Amino acid sequence: MANTKERKVYRAEFKAKVAMEAVAGRLTINEIAKRHEIHPVQVSKWKKQFLEAVPGIFDNGNKRQGVVDEELTDQLYQQIGRLKVELDWLKKKSVQFG
Repeated sequence: MANTKERKVYRAEFKAKVAMEAVAGRLTINEIAKRHEIHPVQVSKWKKQFLEAVPGIFDNGNKRQGVVDEELTDQLYQQIGRLKVELDWLKKKSVQFG
């Protein structure tokens, strides 16, 4: 029988607290991990994610909105392409049957 172990899920607030402790540098990664009963690699990952996200905090959202708009535009062009192919196919079939 397999010993199944449920994965722990941590709240964002907890992750932020741990990451800020790691960034502060008052304690080592190992000391922080031991204090919070998590693996040191997890502390390092959260610290890295925190540091990558910090510069984006002060953005006004224009970059993120631009990416969303670009993705939406790509999806719409794909849909237009599919509809055009379907329309051409239907026109061809209607000539054959009509």
